[in-house]
Amino acid sequence: MSVIINSIPFIPILFVLNIILAITIIFLERRDASSTWAWILVLFFLPLLGFILYLMLGRQLRKKHLFRWDGKKDIGIDNLIKYQIDALESDTFHFNEDYVKNYKNLIQMNLITGDAVLTQDNKIRIFDDGVEKFQSLINDISNAKDHIHIQYYIFKLDNLGQRIYDVLKKKAKQGVKVRILYDEMGSRGIKKRQFKELIELGGEVEVFFPSIFPLLNPRLNFRNHRKIVVIDGRIGYIGGFNVGDEYIGLNSKFGYWRDTHLRIEGSSVHPLQTRFILDWNQASEHKIEYAERYFPAIPKKGDVAMQIISSGPDTDWPAIKNAYLKLLMEAKRYIYIQTPYFIPDNSFLNAIEVASLSGIDVRIMIPNKPDHMFVYWATYSYIGELLKAGAKVYIYDKGFIHAKMIVIDDEAASVGTANIDVRSFRLNFEVNAFIYDRQISHELAEIFEKDILDSRELTLEHYDNRSYGIKFKESISRLLSPIL
Repeated sequence: MSVIINSIPFIPILFVLNIILAITIIFLERRDASSTWAWILVLFFLPLLGFILYLMLGRQLRKKHLFRWDGKKDIGIDNLIKYQIDALESDTFHFNEDYVKNYKNLIQMNLITGDAVLTQDNKIRIFDDGVEKFQSLINDISNAKDHIHIQYYIFKLDNLGQRIYDVLKKKAKQGVKVRILYDEMGSRGIKKRQFKELIELGGEVEVFFPSIFPLLNPRLNFRNHRKIVVIDGRIGYIGGFNVGDEYIGLNSKFGYWRDTHLRIEGSSVHPLQTRFILDWNQASEHKIEYAERYFPAIPKKGDVAMQIISSGPDTDWPAIKNAYLKLLMEAKRYIYIQTPYFIPDNSFLNAIEVASLSGIDVRIMIPNKPDHMFVYWATYSYIGELLKAGAKVYIYDKGFIHAKMIVIDDEAASVGTANIDVRSFRLNFEVNAFIYDRQISHELAEIFEKDILDSRELTLEHYDNRSYGIKFKESISRLLSPIL
């Protein structure tokens, strides 16, 4: 009886806390309406657990002074951005290819909202297979002369990870400066002490947003999802592959892993280097200072025009999402999208629907199996709306498709780390390459069309005949989608 009486005051206290928290979410944090309602529902149905979840996952990030690096002045990024914006506004900017000028407004927006300088001297190699990508990466690491900067959301020390680690130790022993940065949440299976041998050889390893205590991290929901490698300031890698055996098809749950990654040579390696240094300096007490070794003069390697765009909860604008939207608006003939998660906000969903309804050939490819159950069923709920608008949807059956790719009209494309979901748009730290090149865009479109052979088309008739159980899963997952 005393236990019951003593527990009574706890209920009104919890009720008051929920009200205070709901008021905070509505009036102080000024979230979008869907996210606000999702959190209020969580607080209402799970009073105590919901309060804990909000403290761990719901709070917004304090942006002040998160990424600072004085070296940006030394490499002249601010001056170059201003010069390119002024030249675009005055219509005096020189485009190496006339058709790239068609994307002038997109390029200008990326400069303003993402500090994304346009470079036009790049050479790109596309990887759609993990074995080939990692063999190329290991070869480039083996040939490094000065420094190796590696950043992955997930870095596992399994068979693949150990192969890379062994080469890194060898290079560190030769005097090459090796730095590894990984995300606390993504790489939760490893500890910094596992890199002891590399550190003793002069290498450095840091963790992005590390936990104070296990499972106690107020910044747990803000994940550095970027995958960047820069070697000697001359070679860069960006795309969807992480480091782990599953990414080379050695996980029986997922089978063959289909992803897309880029190897870059040219001036766009410098923006990748800048992004790595900004992230590194946020995570490490051993700051990287400006040095010419990190930004060497790069001879012309090709003629691909591209921008490297970063976004995250630290930025004033959702730069990658806005760039996605503008890219969709520029399409005249077709839009191909590959993404493992399709949980768009209303602006993105409306843009796709409008494109499809206006006669543009819209095709979207998603996985046939989940790696996150709620995300998987939420994806299916949004896919249904696109089918009604006339878009074609393909379910990739060969294994798991993890590529984050958009290509339009054989002229422009994006490859990087950002999924088509609320998390990538608002919560994760992401980086994408936006490419304005007919040859590269055509190659990416051909890869998409090749993947169709390993996919089945999801028709509206088949979707409408799904079971009530699936419809229930979709409804619950969609309700929670703003906070997934």
